[in-house]
Formats: sequence, structure tokens, C-alpha cells
Amino acid sequence: MKELMTKPLRIGTRGSDLALWQSNHIKARLSQAFPDLAIELLIIKTTGDRILDSPLSKIGDKGLFTKEIEHALLSHEIDLAVHSLKDLPTKLPEGLVIGAITEREDVRDVFIAHPSKPVQSIKELPQGAKVATGSLRRRCQLLHVRPDLEIVDLRGNLNTRLHKLEQSDWNGIVLAGAGVRRLGWTDRIAEEIPLDVMLPAVGQGALAVEIRDADAPLRDLLKVVHHDATAAATRGERAFLRHLEGGCQIPIGTYGRIEESRFKMDGLIGSLDGHRVVRGSVSGVPAEAEALGTGLAKELLERGGREILEEIRKGDEE
Repeated sequence: MKELMTKPLRIGTRGSDLALWQSNHIKARLSQAFPDLAIELLIIKTTGDRILDSPLSKIGDKGLFTKEIEHALLSHEIDLAVHSLKDLPTKLPEGLVIGAITEREDVRDVFIAHPSKPVQSIKELPQGAKVATGSLRRRCQLLHVRPDLEIVDLRGNLNTRLHKLEQSDWNGIVLAGAGVRRLGWTDRIAEEIPLDVMLPAVGQGALAVEIRDADAPLRDLLKVVHHDATAAATRGERAFLRHLEGGCQIPIGTYGRIEESRFKMDGLIGSLDGHRVVRGSVSGVPAEAEALGTGLAKELLERGGREILEEIRKGDEE
């Protein structure tokens, strides 16, 4: 631990308001626990930040918001990286590991209505309403409950998305609620979308701190921000996603949690148009979360998920 105090700890982060909030949150937690520890933030621009004129589903899904930061970590330009766990691929580069996972925020997605077209929920939207999202997972689940909706693609950070909404003719947008709350925009939320309507992305609401595998002292230091229950739950989710080999271009939703000392998880595979959705659940002891997540993925593939994913992947190749 003493060797960590001899020079500033460098945190790599994206430059958006939300990414900076997340990194400053980790910085504050560490500073509170270790007042003598100097900490610096280094802003790194990622591929996902640079390419803003194409849908995420068209530019790939492997490390869009993490690759450049991970390169800086491997080259020792930074000592740790703070990510939204949902942005972190399930297979990390050799030499890197997740050093800590924070306690999760509310995992639900939220609906934000256009200021001039206020409604209280997606259910109340008029026929043919326009709703914007950059996520195929959200698109699928929105169309599953409201096939009449017109889904518009949406990119950019939270500030940009809210500004685009205000300048548009859309009826509203769907975002991860955790980021909206972290930036203090709770009053903009019209509806917290129920989990039986929309399952979140893998890891949604949790932060991941990525470090070099060899940095054992840093792993010990990060115990002050680590949350065991969230880590166990998201291990199951990430195993589910890893088995499906999914990402931004595939509509997959899942939610794992620890309830009364049991691991419980719901999972979903859906078609792009929302017409077909295969959904299931699993429960067991937290220590077996990864095996349970993999098992649920296998079950959903057998119940029709494989055909859905093959159809989507075939369409991507054409």
C-alpha cells in the first residue's frame, strides 16, 4: 500500500459529464478512505466518442467506449480506469481485470417525454408516436409492447440526447435511469419503465474499475469501493452475455440480483422488430451465479433464441 502513496494515482476516463461524474465518484471514495493519496484524472477519447454520425449497431460493439482507455492502462499511462460496467466487454484484454464493482444504482430504463408533449408513461403515448433510442435492446422491447411506435436512432452523451429531444418532433427518449439520476435530472423522468416491460443491459447501473492484473496492492486498495452483492449479480449477467456472444447489435436484456441470500436473474433475447421475445428466469446460490447465467443463456437459445440471433447476424452480413 505504501508504494501507492509515493506518486499520484492516475484514473483514465472518458470526457462526458457522466463519465467524469463516475470517475470523480471513485476518486472521492478513495480520497475519503485514503486522505494522503494523490489522485489525478486523465481524459481519453474513445472510438465511441469520436463516431457520432452512425448507429452503434453499425460500427461494432467490441470496446467502443473502452479500447483506447485499456490501451493507456496496458501502457502504464494510467493506473486504473472507471467504466460504466455495461460498456465493458465480457472478455477483457490479456493482463487486465476488473478490480472492483460498485454498488448498483436503480437498473431501470426511463422514459423522458418531450417538454411540449408531456405524458406519464409509454402506455399513454399516442398511436405512431416517435421515440428515440440508440439501443437495439430498448427498440426491441418498446416495439414488443407498442408495435405502432416509430423508433428513431439516437447517439451522443446525455446532454446531447436531451438537447436533441428538445429540438426534435419526437414524443420522447429512453435512457438508462442511473445516468439521468447521477447528473441530477430526476425531474425530467416521466416513467421508470417496469422490469416486466424492459429488462436492462448487462451491468446497467454499476461502475467497474479496471486495473492491471499484476497490480495486487491496487486491488487491495479498491476494496473500499467494491460491493460483493452487485459483483455476484453482474457476474451472472456477464456470463449470460458471454455465452450468447452478444453486444450492442443484438437485443439482449438481463437483470441479476441477490434477494434473501439467493441469486435471481431474468434474461431475454428478442428480434429487432420486437415481434419475437424469448424470456426466462433462474435462481440459485450466489456462488454459482456464472453457471446459472450460462445455463439461462443455453435455455433461451434452445427455446427459440438461437433462430432469432442467427437471423440478426445473417442480416448484419448482407
